[in-house]
Amino acid sequence: MTTQSFNTAQMWALLICFVSGALLTGALYFEFIRGLAPCPLCMMQRVWFALAAMTAYVSLLHKPRLGIYPLVSLVCASTGGYFSIRQLWLQSLPEEQVPACGPDLQYMLDVFPLGDVLVAMTQGTGDCAKTAWSFIGVALPGWALVGFIVLAVLATLQLKSGLKR
Repeated sequence: MTTQSFNTAQMWALLICFVSGALLTGALYFEFIRGLAPCPLCMMQRVWFALAAMTAYVSLLHKPRLGIYPLVSLVCASTGGYFSIRQLWLQSLPEEQVPACGPDLQYMLDVFPLGDVLVAMTQGTGDCAKTAWSFIGVALPGWALVGFIVLAVLATLQLKSGLKR
C-alpha cells in the first residue's frame, strides 16, 4: 500500500460524507424551513443517504482503502436511487392510478404494525406522488437521484483508488 492510495481513498470517503451530509441538510431545510412534510419514500431516501455517509465514516476510522466500505456505500447509493426512481414513477402516474394517500408517517409509526409501516416506506403512498417542489423542471426525488448517482461515482472512485498498489 502506498501513502498516495491511502490518501486518495480517504479523500473520496470524506467527499462521500460531505455530499451525504449536504443532501441530508437540504432535506432538513425543505422539511423545517420550507414546511414540506416528507413522505415515506422521502424518509427511505434519507435513510440511504445516512447509511452511505456512515459507511464512509467507518471506512475513515478503519481503512479507507479496504474494498468492502466503498462497495457498501455503492449498494446504499443504488438502493436509495431505486427509491428515488420509485417516487418519480409514482409522480408520473395519471391521477386515477395513484395509490391512496396514507396517514402521516409519525402517526403510522405510533399506531400501525411495523410491517405495514415498512410496506408504506418501500412502496410509497399517494403522498409520494405529489410534486411539492421542483427546480428547472426536476422534482425533489429527481435531485435525490442525482445525489445518489454522485455518491455511487464517489464510492466507485474510492474503490478504484484503494485497489491501486
